[in-house]
Amino acid sequence: MAAAGWAPPRLPGFILTERLGTGTYATVYKAYRKTDTREVVAIKCVSKRSLNRASVENLLTEIEILKTIRHPHIVELKDFQWDSDHIYLIMEFCAGGDLSRFIRMRRILPEKVARIFLQQLACALKFLHDHNISHLDLKPQNILLSTPENPQLKLADFGFAQYMSPWDEKHVLRGSPLYMAPEMVCCQQYDARVDLWSVGVILYEALFGRPPFASRSFAELEEKIRSDRAIETDLVVEAVKKDQEGDASAALSLYCKALEYFVPALYYESDARRKEAIRAKVGQYISRAEELKALVTSSSKSLLQQGNPARELLREMAKDKPRLCAALDVASAAIAKEEEGKDDNDTLKLYQHSLGELLLLLAAEPAGRRRELLHAEIQALMARAEYLKDQMKMREAQSMGKEALAEPVRSTCTLQ
Repeated sequence: MAAAGWAPPRLPGFILTERLGTGTYATVYKAYRKTDTREVVAIKCVSKRSLNRASVENLLTEIEILKTIRHPHIVELKDFQWDSDHIYLIMEFCAGGDLSRFIRMRRILPEKVARIFLQQLACALKFLHDHNISHLDLKPQNILLSTPENPQLKLADFGFAQYMSPWDEKHVLRGSPLYMAPEMVCCQQYDARVDLWSVGVILYEALFGRPPFASRSFAELEEKIRSDRAIETDLVVEAVKKDQEGDASAALSLYCKALEYFVPALYYESDARRKEAIRAKVGQYISRAEELKALVTSSSKSLLQQGNPARELLREMAKDKPRLCAALDVASAAIAKEEEGKDDNDTLKLYQHSLGELLLLLAAEPAGRRRELLHAEIQALMARAEYLKDQMKMREAQSMGKEALAEPVRSTCTLQ
């Protein structure tokens, strides 16, 4: 039901219920059609009294655009009506809320989820640009999700949208500052490509939980965008913190994860000064990661070489269990391969195979001394497997970073 003091207006043919959101001149309600189907819709109620000349033009453009386009990743305008007080836009209802809330609830999104959302957003944006339409207010709050589970992205709120050919240039300030392209923020002429900048900011926020240029004022935002200073990710901030606290293992892992994001940025940055700033950061992180790696490797090897003193006892107690003996043999082969420094991928597969078997056997093992020993052995093998996996990731990240640093400076137009 609607909150007290926010009684929804009455619209023939519909029952308006809870308030979904409020903007500058409109309030959106969840509603049901008064028909046998009881179709659920969202109704955007625009108060006529709140409209000025500019907002009337924006509203008319929004209705015109939404009435003429249909796309699976753009929210559908089903109808519009009006009375003496309001104009009503009857929209497709998206039960999953908006992308901003989705990110906040999860803090950050896994890369595979962000990739799917970005593909869907790019699909919608290409459709709009093919029809010479620019959204001009792309942000997570204006991206809806069809359902809470396995959601489809739906681009919404076309209040600032404009018909713009790719070569058209505008200078009117539109949109939300955190997601505006530099041309807008710096009050320069811009064209349809400003939507692409907003997509990049949205992707960054999905992966890191906040926009790249979060600022307390418009002036501070403009200064950050004009600056050549490379963006510090939360990963780097946390890595430095862990480094200062003496947690070498955590700091090393975070530095290497940060490199996974900075290396692609180094490849594709076209501005020479920004590219050089990122290059300096990558070199700095690689250097510190190598120092930390030496510390972590030394202490981890010492710990792992102590082994599991109960391993042989477990073997003795497993003689009547051929499947358990076989799984322990595979684990021993993995340990031997690791200590010999042989192929890490093969070693990791052996660890994973043995652990898969041992976990199944643990689930069926009755309480007793053998179960306790088996549990301890599984924990020890998991520690070795995780250590090996971390080493492989670290080497890969450092290798990527060194390759990127060795690359000659080149224009992005040569990249395929």
